[in-house]
Amino acid sequence: MSNSENEQEVLVVISKLKNYIRSTAGMNTAGNVASKLSGIVRNLCDQAIENAKSDGRKTVMEKDFS
Repeated sequence: MSNSENEQEVLVVISKLKNYIRSTAGMNTAGNVASKLSGIVRNLCDQAIENAKSDGRKTVMEKDFS
């Protein structure tokens, strides 16, 4: 998978996201929310990967997200 394909991939379960928003706030979810949220998740993961690398690990751990 190329980097551009990787950046387009949705990283969240849309049905769960929509259900959460509807059950929490009674609101609908716009179609472009999944791609925006996936970008945020992707950025968080990239930073966690860098944190693990800087600690000399090959495993991303919970602490890498703080």
